[in-house]
Amino acid sequence: MRPVRFTKSHDGISLAWTRTGSGPPLVKAANWLTHLEYDAESPLWSHWVDFLEGHFDYLRSDERGCGLSDRDTGTLGIDSWTDDLSRVVEAADLPKPFILLGMSQGTMAAINYAARHPEDVSHLVILGGYARGSFCRNDDKAARLYQAIIDVMEAGWDQPGEAFREVFTHRFVPDGDPVRVRWFNELCRKATDGATASRLLTARGQSDVSALLPEIRMPTLVLHADGDVVVPVDEGRFLAKHIPGAELTVLESQNHIIQADEPAWPAFQRLLLQFTGQTARPADANLTDREAAILAEICAAKSNKAIARDLGVSE
Repeated sequence: MRPVRFTKSHDGISLAWTRTGSGPPLVKAANWLTHLEYDAESPLWSHWVDFLEGHFDYLRSDERGCGLSDRDTGTLGIDSWTDDLSRVVEAADLPKPFILLGMSQGTMAAINYAARHPEDVSHLVILGGYARGSFCRNDDKAARLYQAIIDVMEAGWDQPGEAFREVFTHRFVPDGDPVRVRWFNELCRKATDGATASRLLTARGQSDVSALLPEIRMPTLVLHADGDVVVPVDEGRFLAKHIPGAELTVLESQNHIIQADEPAWPAFQRLLLQFTGQTARPADANLTDREAAILAEICAAKSNKAIARDLGVSE
Protein backbone atom coordinates (compact mmCIF):
# COMPACT_ATOMS: atom_id res chain seq x y z
CA MET A 1 0.00 0.00 0.00
CA ARG A 2 1.46 3.35 -1.02
CA PRO A 3 1.22 5.85 1.84
CA VAL A 4 -0.91 8.93 1.14
CA ARG A 5 -0.12 12.09 3.05
CA PHE A 6 -1.68 15.53 3.16
CA THR A 7 -0.59 19.14 3.28
CA LYS A 8 -2.48 22.45 3.24
CA SER A 9 -2.65 24.99 0.44
CA HIS A 10 -2.24 28.70 1.10
CA ASP A 11 -6.03 28.97 1.37
CA GLY A 12 -6.50 25.96 3.64
CA ILE A 13 -7.38 23.24 1.13
CA SER A 14 -6.12 19.74 1.92
CA LEU A 15 -3.83 18.39 -0.83
CA ALA A 16 -3.12 14.66 -1.08
CA TRP A 17 0.31 13.42 -2.15
CA THR A 18 2.44 10.30 -2.16
CA ARG A 19 6.17 9.74 -2.60
CA THR A 20 7.42 6.32 -3.67
CA GLY A 21 10.34 4.64 -5.40
CA SER A 22 14.03 5.39 -5.48
CA GLY A 23 16.41 7.14 -7.83
CA PRO A 24 16.68 10.74 -9.03
CA PRO A 25 13.81 12.88 -7.71
CA LEU A 26 10.93 13.40 -10.15
CA VAL A 27 7.79 15.43 -9.51
CA LYS A 28 4.66 15.10 -11.62
CA ALA A 29 2.64 18.31 -11.52
CA ALA A 30 -0.96 17.48 -10.64
CA ASN A 31 -3.22 17.00 -13.64
CA TRP A 32 -6.86 16.12 -14.00
CA LEU A 33 -8.25 13.46 -13.62
CA THR A 34 -6.32 11.55 -10.96
CA HIS A 35 -6.97 9.58 -7.78
CA LEU A 36 -3.81 8.53 -5.94
CA GLU A 37 -5.14 5.19 -4.72
CA TYR A 38 -7.30 4.27 -7.70
CA ASP A 39 -4.63 5.15 -10.28
CA ALA A 40 -2.16 2.64 -8.85
CA GLU A 41 -4.58 -0.21 -9.64
CA SER A 42 -6.00 1.16 -12.89
CA PRO A 43 -5.08 -0.30 -16.30
CA LEU A 44 -5.02 3.31 -17.50
CA TRP A 45 -2.43 4.61 -15.04
CA SER A 46 -0.80 1.71 -13.15
CA HIS A 47 1.97 1.26 -15.73
CA TRP A 48 2.85 4.93 -15.28
CA VAL A 49 3.07 4.55 -11.52
CA ASP A 50 5.08 1.32 -11.74
CA PHE A 51 7.56 2.70 -14.26
CA LEU A 52 8.13 6.08 -12.63
CA GLU A 53 8.50 4.75 -9.10
CA GLY A 54 10.69 1.97 -10.49
CA HIS A 55 13.25 4.48 -11.79
CA PHE A 56 12.78 7.65 -9.75
CA ASP A 57 12.07 9.05 -6.31
CA TYR A 58 8.57 9.80 -7.53
CA LEU A 59 6.24 12.46 -6.10
CA ARG A 60 2.66 12.78 -7.36
CA SER A 61 -0.45 14.46 -6.00
CA ASP A 62 -4.15 14.99 -6.57
CA GLU A 63 -5.04 18.55 -7.50
CA ARG A 64 -7.51 20.60 -5.49
CA GLY A 65 -11.03 19.41 -6.25
CA CYS A 66 -9.96 15.91 -7.31
CA GLY A 67 -9.12 12.49 -5.96
CA LEU A 68 -8.19 12.45 -2.28
CA SER A 69 -7.65 16.21 -2.09
CA ASP A 70 -10.47 18.44 -0.85
CA ARG A 71 -13.38 18.75 -3.27
CA ASP A 72 -13.66 22.42 -2.36
CA THR A 73 -11.66 24.06 -5.13
CA GLY A 74 -11.28 27.49 -3.56
CA THR A 75 -9.64 29.93 -5.97
CA LEU A 76 -8.68 28.35 -9.28
CA GLY A 77 -5.97 29.62 -11.57
CA ILE A 78 -2.32 29.31 -12.47
CA ASP A 79 -1.11 30.96 -9.26
CA SER A 80 -3.10 28.59 -7.06
CA TRP A 81 -2.02 25.49 -9.01
CA THR A 82 1.62 26.55 -8.88
CA ASP A 83 1.47 27.34 -5.18
CA ASP A 84 -0.14 23.94 -4.57
CA LEU A 85 2.77 22.31 -6.39
CA SER A 86 5.23 24.23 -4.21
CA ARG A 87 3.39 23.19 -1.04
CA VAL A 88 3.48 19.52 -2.00
CA VAL A 89 7.19 19.65 -2.89
CA GLU A 90 8.01 21.28 0.44
CA ALA A 91 5.82 18.87 2.43
CA ALA A 92 7.55 15.89 0.81
CA ASP A 93 10.99 17.37 1.60
CA LEU A 94 12.14 16.32 -1.85
CA PRO A 95 15.81 16.82 -2.77
CA LYS A 96 16.49 19.62 -5.25
CA PRO A 97 16.97 20.06 -8.10
CA PHE A 98 14.42 17.56 -9.39
CA ILE A 99 12.99 16.48 -12.73
CA LEU A 100 9.61 18.15 -13.30
CA LEU A 101 7.03 16.29 -15.39
CA GLY A 102 4.08 18.25 -16.77
CA MET A 103 1.34 16.17 -18.34
CA SER A 104 -1.76 17.58 -20.00
CA GLN A 105 -3.32 20.27 -17.77
CA GLY A 106 -0.44 19.99 -15.30
CA THR A 107 1.89 21.51 -17.87
CA MET A 108 0.87 25.08 -17.11
CA ALA A 109 1.73 24.77 -13.41
CA ALA A 110 4.99 23.02 -14.35
CA ILE A 111 5.94 25.87 -16.71
CA ASN A 112 5.07 28.53 -14.14
CA TYR A 113 7.00 26.70 -11.41
CA ALA A 114 10.04 26.21 -13.67
CA ALA A 115 10.03 29.91 -14.57
CA ARG A 116 9.67 30.98 -10.92
CA HIS A 117 12.11 28.46 -9.43
CA PRO A 118 14.70 27.57 -12.08
CA GLU A 119 17.16 26.52 -9.38
CA ASP A 120 14.75 23.76 -8.27
CA VAL A 121 14.34 22.07 -11.66
CA SER A 122 17.09 20.08 -13.39
CA HIS A 123 14.98 18.92 -16.36
CA LEU A 124 11.50 19.83 -17.59
CA VAL A 125 9.56 17.08 -19.37
CA ILE A 126 6.20 17.84 -21.02
CA LEU A 127 3.81 15.22 -22.38
CA GLY A 128 0.56 16.11 -24.12
CA GLY A 129 0.82 19.57 -22.68
CA TYR A 130 -0.09 23.12 -23.60
CA ALA A 131 0.62 26.69 -22.56
CA ARG A 132 -2.63 28.18 -23.89
CA GLY A 133 -6.04 27.07 -22.65
CA SER A 134 -8.69 26.29 -25.24
CA PHE A 135 -10.26 29.73 -24.85
CA CYS A 136 -6.88 31.41 -25.48
CA ARG A 137 -5.84 29.93 -28.84
CA ASN A 138 -7.64 32.26 -31.27
CA ASP A 139 -9.59 29.25 -32.52
CA ASP A 140 -13.34 29.83 -32.28
CA LYS A 141 -14.24 26.30 -33.34
CA ALA A 142 -11.99 24.73 -30.70
CA ALA A 143 -13.36 27.09 -28.05
CA ARG A 144 -16.96 26.18 -28.92
CA LEU A 145 -16.16 22.47 -28.76
CA TYR A 146 -14.44 22.89 -25.40
CA GLN A 147 -17.43 24.80 -24.00
CA ALA A 148 -19.80 22.14 -25.32
CA ILE A 149 -17.82 19.45 -23.49
CA ILE A 150 -17.99 21.48 -20.28
CA ASP A 151 -21.76 21.90 -20.68
CA VAL A 152 -22.26 18.16 -21.26
CA MET A 153 -20.17 17.28 -18.24
CA GLU A 154 -21.95 19.71 -15.95
CA ALA A 155 -25.35 18.40 -17.04
CA GLY A 156 -24.64 14.68 -17.01
CA TRP A 157 -21.49 13.89 -15.03
CA ASP A 158 -23.36 12.82 -11.88
CA GLN A 159 -26.02 10.78 -13.69
CA PRO A 160 -26.13 7.04 -12.82
CA GLY A 161 -25.44 5.88 -16.39
CA GLU A 162 -22.12 6.16 -18.21
CA ALA A 163 -23.26 7.93 -21.39
CA PHE A 164 -22.26 11.46 -20.40
CA ARG A 165 -18.92 10.47 -18.85
CA GLU A 166 -18.07 8.38 -21.92
CA VAL A 167 -18.05 11.55 -24.04
CA PHE A 168 -15.03 12.53 -21.98
CA THR A 169 -13.56 9.02 -21.76
CA HIS A 170 -13.42 8.41 -25.50
CA ARG A 171 -11.55 11.66 -26.08
CA PHE A 172 -8.82 10.64 -23.63
CA VAL A 173 -8.44 6.99 -24.68
CA PRO A 174 -10.09 6.56 -28.10
CA ASP A 175 -8.17 3.29 -28.53
CA GLY A 176 -9.27 2.02 -25.12
CA ASP A 177 -10.77 -1.46 -24.88
CA PRO A 178 -14.00 -2.00 -22.88
CA VAL A 179 -12.06 -2.71 -19.69
CA ARG A 180 -10.13 0.57 -19.87
CA VAL A 181 -13.27 2.49 -20.80
CA ARG A 182 -15.03 1.15 -17.71
CA TRP A 183 -12.06 2.04 -15.53
CA PHE A 184 -11.91 5.57 -16.90
CA ASN A 185 -15.64 6.03 -16.43
CA GLU A 186 -15.20 4.93 -12.83
CA LEU A 187 -12.23 7.26 -12.42
CA CYS A 188 -14.43 10.15 -13.53
CA ARG A 189 -17.00 9.22 -10.90
CA LYS A 190 -14.45 8.70 -8.11
CA ALA A 191 -12.21 11.67 -8.86
CA THR A 192 -14.68 14.55 -8.79
CA ASP A 193 -18.27 15.70 -9.37
CA GLY A 194 -19.87 17.47 -12.31
CA ALA A 195 -19.88 20.98 -10.85
CA THR A 196 -16.23 20.75 -9.84
CA ALA A 197 -15.27 19.25 -13.20
CA SER A 198 -16.92 22.20 -14.92
CA ARG A 199 -15.10 24.75 -12.74
CA LEU A 200 -11.74 23.06 -13.24
CA LEU A 201 -12.02 22.80 -17.01
CA THR A 202 -13.32 26.35 -17.33
CA ALA A 203 -10.40 27.72 -15.33
CA ARG A 204 -7.92 25.71 -17.39
CA GLY A 205 -9.48 26.89 -20.63
CA GLN A 206 -9.07 30.51 -19.55
CA SER A 207 -5.41 30.19 -18.50
CA ASP A 208 -2.38 31.13 -20.58
CA VAL A 209 1.30 30.87 -19.61
CA SER A 210 2.73 31.32 -23.10
CA ALA A 211 4.47 34.56 -22.08
CA LEU A 212 6.64 32.52 -19.68
CA LEU A 213 7.99 30.10 -22.28
CA PRO A 214 11.05 32.21 -23.26
CA GLU A 215 12.03 32.29 -19.57
CA ILE A 216 12.49 28.51 -19.34
CA ARG A 217 16.22 27.83 -19.13
CA MET A 218 16.61 24.21 -18.03
CA PRO A 219 16.81 21.33 -20.56
CA THR A 220 13.29 20.67 -21.82
CA LEU A 221 11.82 17.67 -23.61
CA VAL A 222 8.41 18.03 -25.27
CA LEU A 223 6.56 14.83 -26.20
CA HIS A 224 3.17 14.74 -27.88
CA ALA A 225 0.94 12.10 -29.48
CA ASP A 226 0.25 12.85 -33.13
CA GLY A 227 -3.42 11.84 -32.87
CA ASP A 228 -4.23 13.51 -29.55
CA VAL A 229 -7.70 15.09 -29.77
CA VAL A 230 -7.72 16.43 -26.20
CA VAL A 231 -4.66 18.60 -26.81
CA PRO A 232 -3.75 18.93 -30.51
CA VAL A 233 -0.15 18.21 -31.43
CA ASP A 234 0.20 21.80 -32.66
CA GLU A 235 0.16 22.86 -29.00
CA GLY A 236 3.19 20.66 -28.38
CA ARG A 237 4.91 22.21 -31.38
CA PHE A 238 4.06 25.67 -30.00
CA LEU A 239 5.75 24.78 -26.70
CA ALA A 240 8.88 23.47 -28.39
CA LYS A 241 9.09 26.52 -30.66
CA HIS A 242 8.96 29.03 -27.82
CA ILE A 243 10.98 27.28 -25.09
CA PRO A 244 14.67 27.97 -25.80
CA GLY A 245 16.52 24.81 -26.80
CA ALA A 246 13.55 22.49 -26.27
CA GLU A 247 13.59 19.06 -27.93
CA LEU A 248 10.37 17.83 -29.57
CA THR A 249 9.42 14.24 -30.33
CA VAL A 250 6.03 13.35 -31.79
CA LEU A 251 4.79 9.92 -30.70
CA GLU A 252 2.52 7.69 -32.76
CA SER A 253 -0.66 7.38 -30.70
CA GLN A 254 -4.30 8.38 -30.69
CA ASN A 255 -4.46 8.41 -26.89
CA HIS A 256 -4.01 11.39 -24.61
CA ILE A 257 -3.01 8.93 -21.87
CA ILE A 258 -0.44 6.61 -23.45
CA GLN A 259 -1.32 2.99 -22.78
CA ALA A 260 1.01 0.12 -21.89
CA ASP A 261 0.25 -2.00 -24.96
CA GLU A 262 0.98 0.60 -27.64
CA PRO A 263 4.39 1.36 -29.22
CA ALA A 264 4.36 4.91 -27.87
CA TRP A 265 4.77 3.60 -24.32
CA PRO A 266 8.25 2.03 -24.63
CA ALA A 267 9.19 5.01 -26.80
CA PHE A 268 8.21 7.38 -23.98
CA GLN A 269 10.13 5.31 -21.43
CA ARG A 270 13.27 5.27 -23.56
CA LEU A 271 13.12 9.00 -24.30
CA LEU A 272 12.56 9.97 -20.66
CA LEU A 273 15.40 7.79 -19.41
CA GLN A 274 17.79 9.01 -22.10
CA PHE A 275 16.90 12.65 -21.50
CA THR A 276 17.41 12.38 -17.74
CA GLY A 277 20.56 10.26 -18.00
CA GLN A 278 19.03 7.09 -16.56
CA THR A 279 19.15 3.48 -17.72
CA ALA A 280 16.33 0.97 -17.85
CA ARG A 281 16.23 -1.41 -14.93
CA PRO A 282 15.96 -5.14 -15.67
CA ALA A 283 12.35 -5.37 -14.50
CA ASP A 284 11.38 -2.96 -17.25
CA ALA A 285 13.45 -4.56 -19.98
CA ASN A 286 11.01 -7.43 -20.69
CA LEU A 287 13.27 -9.95 -18.92
CA THR A 288 12.06 -13.06 -17.17
CA ASP A 289 13.12 -13.53 -13.54
CA ARG A 290 15.70 -16.06 -14.73
CA GLU A 291 17.08 -13.67 -17.35
CA ALA A 292 17.24 -10.86 -14.80
CA ALA A 293 19.17 -13.12 -12.40
CA ILE A 294 21.66 -14.05 -15.13
CA LEU A 295 22.11 -10.39 -16.07
CA ALA A 296 22.77 -9.49 -12.44
CA GLU A 297 25.47 -12.16 -12.22
CA ILE A 298 27.13 -10.92 -15.41
CA CYS A 299 27.01 -7.30 -14.24
CA ALA A 300 28.77 -8.42 -11.06
CA ALA A 301 31.67 -9.64 -13.27
CA LYS A 302 31.42 -13.20 -11.96
CA SER A 303 33.12 -16.10 -13.69
CA ASN A 304 31.16 -18.75 -15.58
CA LYS A 305 31.87 -21.18 -12.75
CA ALA A 306 30.55 -18.78 -10.13
CA ILE A 307 27.46 -18.00 -12.18
CA ALA A 308 26.77 -21.72 -12.65
CA ARG A 309 27.16 -22.30 -8.91
CA ASP A 310 24.88 -19.42 -7.92
CA LEU A 311 22.18 -20.37 -10.41
CA GLY A 312 22.43 -24.12 -9.89
CA VAL A 313 23.29 -25.03 -13.48
CA SER A 314 26.13 -26.80 -15.22
CA GLU A 315 29.03 -24.61 -16.35
